[in-house]
Amino acid sequence: MPDHFLHITDLTADEIRAVFDLAATTKARFRARDDWRPLQGMTLAMIFAKPSARTRVSFETGFHRLGGHALYLGPGDIGIGQREAVQDIARVLSRYNDMIMARLFDHSHLLALAEHATVPVVNGLTDYNHPCQIMADMFTIGEQLARRSEVHIAYIGDGNNIVNSWLRLAARLPLRLALACPEGYRPDAETLALARAAGLSEISVTADPKEAVQGADIVYTDVWASMGQKDEAEARRRAFAGFTVTPELMAATGRESLFMHCLPAERGFEVTDEVMEAPYSIVFDQAENRMHVQNAIMLTLLGKG
Repeated sequence: MPDHFLHITDLTADEIRAVFDLAATTKARFRARDDWRPLQGMTLAMIFAKPSARTRVSFETGFHRLGGHALYLGPGDIGIGQREAVQDIARVLSRYNDMIMARLFDHSHLLALAEHATVPVVNGLTDYNHPCQIMADMFTIGEQLARRSEVHIAYIGDGNNIVNSWLRLAARLPLRLALACPEGYRPDAETLALARAAGLSEISVTADPKEAVQGADIVYTDVWASMGQKDEAEARRRAFAGFTVTPELMAATGRESLFMHCLPAERGFEVTDEVMEAPYSIVFDQAENRMHVQNAIMLTLLGKG
């Protein structure tokens, strides 16, 4: 296992599978309310340059239930890269805490944190990627389909940080990944090339959502304008016309497909209410599994798995 978890490709395929196995164990113990406290006496510093309900609650609750204490450091507490140099923050927090989780805008700040920290750093999201989310998503798919190989995933929407993490997973596990993105919102070319060069997965990029979903096991979407892009919301809504996941698009898969969304969802834009509330929607299973998979990642990095 690496010292930090910054990208899915920091892990080997075997390490990814080991995290999933541990996540299943932590989930079972959590639901049984076992008095299991492997992180007793440990502290987690959580840096939030980019606020989030799910990320804070899942990390803070998970670390607490494992016996540790998590500290929330919001945008007003640490002006990372502005009020204080990233390398200074990394060194100070390492002296106080056993682990750092960071949810940031600038990916270079995350890399600098990891370079200068002397404790493990976990990526809670950056504008480049969101590895904990996609690890949780793949764990959820395994629960639902009883397999994690050759799963056909159709992603509909912006070629954003979620897509970058799917592509990095495709460099470790064999997937069929069909990406439908409007022109001008295609995936990062370097990350796409990295995934294709691994030679494990079948990856296609199209501007036609109906083409992408044909035969898909999973239809996945995300908001069209992420935090920090809200001033582009109207322009993006025009660019993404025809990219809403509707019951008709779900039917176009030609099979009994499942729907996924990493949340928060802007209902009526990237997805309809009917799809969010349909029996095939596993959105809230994903949300729950964020905590269990993150717990497994943290336990592994701390040598407690």
